[in-house]
Amino acid sequence: MEDIYDLIIIGAGPAGITAAVYAARKKINCMVITKDIGGQAAWSGDIENYTGYQFIAGPELVAKFEEHLRKYSIVLKENEGASLVTKKENIVFVRTSKGSYRAKAAIIASGKKSRQLGIPGEQEFKNKGLTYCATCDGPLFAKKDVAVIGGGNSALDAALQLMRIAKRVYVINSTAGLSGDEVMREKVLESKIISVLNNAQVSAIEGEKFVTGIKIKGEAKEETLPVQGIFVEIGLMPNSDFAEGLAKNDFGEIKVDCHNRTNIEGIFAAGDVTDVPEKQIIIAAGEGAKASLSAFRYLAQHRF
Repeated sequence: MEDIYDLIIIGAGPAGITAAVYAARKKINCMVITKDIGGQAAWSGDIENYTGYQFIAGPELVAKFEEHLRKYSIVLKENEGASLVTKKENIVFVRTSKGSYRAKAAIIASGKKSRQLGIPGEQEFKNKGLTYCATCDGPLFAKKDVAVIGGGNSALDAALQLMRIAKRVYVINSTAGLSGDEVMREKVLESKIISVLNNAQVSAIEGEKFVTGIKIKGEAKEETLPVQGIFVEIGLMPNSDFAEGLAKNDFGEIKVDCHNRTNIEGIFAAGDVTDVPEKQIIIAAGEGAKASLSAFRYLAQHRF
């Protein structure tokens, strides 16, 4: 068991990194535990709505975040995810796959993870043509036919990225129409290599060693599209299972008040893992700043 930190931050996406920067500037003895740097922001393609950047790619913005983070003397535990967070008396305990840590306060900024399809072939062909990240894996499918499953912003973003790489892109949407931002919808519908299939349900992933097709049920018929790549973009689930005793909504998001306080004193939460509406990079960053300032105030007002 290591020494007691003032603050442990779980996650290093926009919320966690911003919280860490604010904590460092307040001279808080802080540790960040994270599986990766950047979170979902690293998976984004073209970002046109982050203040100060008329245009920036997700990985480039994350690189800026990481550069800022590493300017400070913050203990950073990478490739390490939290498996349990509890509080006993006045101390928060964080358990991971590699150790256990203690702090006087904690900020949970663990973000979200991709929702799974739950259909035949998904597990067999994961990383064998089926992926959940167009930014990460899109270049592997140059000049190939691919399918994007979903109809919201993440699916449209993936389709627009793949449009520049793939030979043909099918967008398979289960509802009557696309639901993403109007600008993104327009770009997708204007593209000559993107085909949108509405009211279509994916029933199976087919292949041999790698993906060869995707079976879908439309309004009138069932067919198999011959594709070599499949990108699953059907939404996200909060990474909150490890947060023991914290109040959550029906979606598993951690409930917070306007000061980012949870129902357990000394444990705060920020970003996409919470029930704050609108999951945007700039909102997550702002929430991370708020959570850090709230944690600073909590630490100043309590004896340990």
